Amino acid sequence: MSDLKVISLYFMTAFYIAAGVLHFILPRFYLRIIPPYIPYPKFVVYLSGLIEIGLGAMLTLSDTRSFGAWGVILLLIVVFPANFYHYQSRRKTDPPKWVLFLRLPLQLLLICWAYTFT
Repeated sequence: MSDLKVISLYFMTAFYIAAGVLHFILPRFYLRIIPPYIPYPKFVVYLSGLIEIGLGAMLTLSDTRSFGAWGVILLLIVVFPANFYHYQSRRKTDPPKWVLFLRLPLQLLLICWAYTFT
């Protein structure tokens, strides 16, 4: 693996572990973006945080890296409706609507990035 790819992998690992930890530090933020049709939103926030931490950890080991990358791809697909809901139901305290809109195609870039480690 090239040095650039190793750096990219470490950054991705840190990104998903940090994002997962934030689910426990700032659960209210994540609760606000869960669409109302999702049952047990608090459980979903904590579960998705654990999953992100686990997937980030899996990326660090060569034996589990591919499975972890596929898990990240699946996670990004599964959470897309929450990001879309956040864009549609923006509150005054949320980031500007254009930022929330840019986050939608960013999901595709994150999927492509994760795919490089499958």
